[in-house]
Amino acid sequence: MSTVGTSADEIAGERRQLINVAYRLLGSVTEAEDAVQAAYARWYGLPRRRREEILSPGAWLTTVTSRICLDLLGSARARRERYVGAWLPEPLPDRTEWGQADGADPTGPSDPADQIVLDESVGMAFLVVLETMTPAERVAFVLHEVFRYPYAEIAGVLGRTPAACKQLAASARRRVSAARPPATATGQADVLRRVKEAWESKDVTALVGLLNPAAVMTADGGGMVGTVLRPVEGGTRIAQYMVAIADKAPGLELLERSVNGVPGLVAQRAGVVVTVASFDVLDGRITRIWAVRNPEKLRPWCGRAG
Repeated sequence: MSTVGTSADEIAGERRQLINVAYRLLGSVTEAEDAVQAAYARWYGLPRRRREEILSPGAWLTTVTSRICLDLLGSARARRERYVGAWLPEPLPDRTEWGQADGADPTGPSDPADQIVLDESVGMAFLVVLETMTPAERVAFVLHEVFRYPYAEIAGVLGRTPAACKQLAASARRRVSAARPPATATGQADVLRRVKEAWESKDVTALVGLLNPAAVMTADGGGMVGTVLRPVEGGTRIAQYMVAIADKAPGLELLERSVNGVPGLVAQRAGVVVTVASFDVLDGRITRIWAVRNPEKLRPWCGRAG
């Protein structure tokens, strides 16, 4: 169909889909928003006649957004080599758990993070696997496996043949298949409730029992707040570290909250979120912890009170 008569509202209506695509490609709400804004700037920078010739504005915007994300992924590796400590994706809150503390209209314009659909494709474990892929693999996999774009359209994004894009997605799929599936939300919520209780009582023994002996905890402070710069390995060491934090941080409160659509724990002090932790659980014990403390990555959590 032609874009003649396409309203500005219809074009703006593509924004939610674009944010969802860009976040999964970049693992960053801030960068996703920037990429989408850049795509819209290019759209409105086209001559009116050129815009009217585009049969599907949504497809055009998705292609341009994906290309911008591809460029960002290519430069991200160099930036992350200079990053202080480990780099983790930005965690997402579930707005239904926090209410409208800022008085915003839940049916009106919202924060970009609130527009992202919380499903298995944004789980922290899944996003961490995406980080191991090459930029081209990640784009091919996300567009095809998550958003069901045909390889012919993905070829236009990557500048490769559909067959080559299919191979990239297959390679990415093998990486995902090699990762263990996460626990059910119900089982994970129960484990984390017990972790919270053990942490509050500073019970190292109970914490050790809830952690896999080979568990690994990775923290992201971005050099802006104090945290471990290297992963903490071993259930006993992690339990000791958690209790040490409880001793050194009076007034810290743990909340059971959804993180990227999966049960997690959120630490806040004086109503301000300071840490968001995601977990991978297998057979009732925690195998991985990802703790985001970088304040810049916690912006979607600002203004949300427990």
